[in-house]
Amino acid sequence: MIVYTRRFWGVICLVVCSLGARAQNGNAREAASHFRVPPVPQFKKDTFRISRYGAKANGITLNTSAFEQAIDACSKGGGGVVLVERGLWLTGPIQLKSGVNLHVGRDAVLLFTNDFNQFKLVESNYEGLPAYRNQSPISGRNLENIAITGSGIVDGNGDAWRAVKREKTTESQWNNLVASGGFVSADQKTWYPTAKSQKGVTVKLPGVITPGKTEKDFEDIKDFLRPNLLSLTSCKGVLLDGPTFQNSPAWCLHPLMCENLTVRNVYAKNPWYAQNGDGIDLESCKNVLIENSTFDVGDDGICIKSGRDEEGRKRGMPTENVLVRNNVVYHAHGGFVIGSEMSGGARNIWVYDCSFLGTDVGLRFKTTRGRGGVVEKIWVSDINMKDIAGEAVLFDMYYAAKDPVPLAGEKREAPKVETFPVTEATPQFRDFWISNIACNGAGEGIFVRGLPEMNIKNINLENLTLRVKKGADIIEGTGINLKNVNLITNGNNPVFNVENSRQLTLDGIRYNDRTETLFSINGDKTAGITVLNTDLSKAKNKTSFNRGASAASIQIK
Repeated sequence: MIVYTRRFWGVICLVVCSLGARAQNGNAREAASHFRVPPVPQFKKDTFRISRYGAKANGITLNTSAFEQAIDACSKGGGGVVLVERGLWLTGPIQLKSGVNLHVGRDAVLLFTNDFNQFKLVESNYEGLPAYRNQSPISGRNLENIAITGSGIVDGNGDAWRAVKREKTTESQWNNLVASGGFVSADQKTWYPTAKSQKGVTVKLPGVITPGKTEKDFEDIKDFLRPNLLSLTSCKGVLLDGPTFQNSPAWCLHPLMCENLTVRNVYAKNPWYAQNGDGIDLESCKNVLIENSTFDVGDDGICIKSGRDEEGRKRGMPTENVLVRNNVVYHAHGGFVIGSEMSGGARNIWVYDCSFLGTDVGLRFKTTRGRGGVVEKIWVSDINMKDIAGEAVLFDMYYAAKDPVPLAGEKREAPKVETFPVTEATPQFRDFWISNIACNGAGEGIFVRGLPEMNIKNINLENLTLRVKKGADIIEGTGINLKNVNLITNGNNPVFNVENSRQLTLDGIRYNDRTETLFSINGDKTAGITVLNTDLSKAKNKTSFNRGASAASIQIK
């Protein structure tokens, strides 16, 4: 078993802090070059086959007791490997214990039952708030030295739990779903698997723990309180290596307040229509490596969180010291995401050598008033993107809990702009370095939208080539720097829309020939725009000024 000393982590903290001071102009790989990856837990070779404890691989026998006995014997014996051999193994929820490596072998399918009675309501955490949820198919709390390995499949049977929106199905799929049973909402827009699931929609903050509430208060909406497939809380020394985690009831992988976590060679897979079907949500964790993994899911792919609103601020545990590299994200709301539940903050995060293919948004940083928290010292570089439906790079402080790309026929109004006092509930985004991004196809290249009382600050974008429908919006930003950015648009104008933003540097900007308008400058607070090393002759109109903006706000050198 690995022992983590204070001196060891003191060294890591010194390295991270000195690195952040030195690498502000470097790419993510350079900035992370001295990051010391977390040590991988080691296990005894003792092997505990679940078949020896009476488990049967026939897909019908419920093997919950056999798993419990094997895991208990392994942990009590000083640790080792609990082996899931080839076959289809049906089971209820599994609780890991310290020292256990749950190894799902090749051609093994670990399938969780669709009998909701096997899952009891437990005190948990969901979307950043303490809440009662159904027990996760795999869970662990306050453990050390644990792993899930192997090249088999872990299936959460999420189709039994999830509601489905009609707008996300074909007519044939919808008809088959309705014919299978369940309940349809009064407006005929959503299918629910059970009556309890449907009732949960009518409850405010369903499952959230408040004074005087017990699990009995939520029994009538129990089926609505979908669990995450894997929930690990306050664990140290964690390895996820190899398996496919699929068909989760809610989020797929949820490490919460964990330290020294390695996630590699995993495949997180969910239907594209899966509500809350995130790949991995790393919440209030530190010292983490995520590499060589694939995500194809129904919500965000790789997501950083740290609690929601006041509860997250009281916890006060940022997600920090995280390296994300060599991953592929297919369908997802966002490829790499921070937020929106980031109230405890996020810092010292490096992302490089990743590909986002068909995600709604590429790099997605989202928050809203009430969250609080500071997201800072984020490096992203060497990212490939293709067929991004929305924005390639998005910073948005008006997150509204909606899908990032409107569905056909859906109209969304821009939020009303008001200025509020700055309090501990005011979120902050600052100090990002994003470089070497290639995107072939996106709805928009760059979108930055801060708050009037708290602009998005010190965002540095360098060496971007983006083939997009629309160029860039920079709204309520301060210290936004673009260098060597090529925006190949489909002719929509202007290339840059700037509104109430300050201290912008646009250096070496390239754009289409015969562009109508290059810069649209808006708002009386816009000031300090500097344009360098940019050929302005290709634009019919270099600038336009609207809503109180003046020519004094921009200098072209």
